[in-house]
Amino acid sequence: MSQKNILRQKYFSLRKKKYFEIDNNFFLPLIDLIKYRFKNKKIKIALYYPSNFEINVLKILENNYFKNKSILLPAIKKDNLMEFFSWKKNEVLLVNKFGFLEPVKSNSQNPNIMLIPILAFDANKNRLGYGKGFYDRYLNKHVKNFKKILTVGVAFSFQKYHKLPNHKNDIKLNYILTDKGIY
Repeated sequence: MSQKNILRQKYFSLRKKKYFEIDNNFFLPLIDLIKYRFKNKKIKIALYYPSNFEINVLKILENNYFKNKSILLPAIKKDNLMEFFSWKKNEVLLVNKFGFLEPVKSNSQNPNIMLIPILAFDANKNRLGYGKGFYDRYLNKHVKNFKKILTVGVAFSFQKYHKLPNHKNDIKLNYILTDKGIY
């Protein structure tokens, strides 16, 4: 078994055991960062629908700052590539072939901010995901065309690992948002 797979099992189990519900204050450092980086620009923020003890990023929608922002959720296409589609709170979601909830596919959009789920992260802002490569493939394809995509991994502080193994296709994140602040 590869080192990444061993780490995936360890951190999935750890996250399940230590999971706790976050409050709206969790997102305050992110809001400050967005206000600084995207002063008067239209914001399209890609969230994920939380599952498997991931941080509930949908709580961000309870913050007034995000009331008039474009919210996107990922959906998996037939070719196992991920795209983002517009979604509003309480709109219908569909179950995909992996059992995850995703929005109805209409016209895909490119976010300028992405909140990305994490199993583990390190001080160099590397992330360990589930191993399917959806986010890495999306970013490898789109960062060339949309260099201003702000990537923010979302994790609990206990998910930090000293140095994650890295592959050439792994994308380093811009920031990691945790219960202890933003890295």
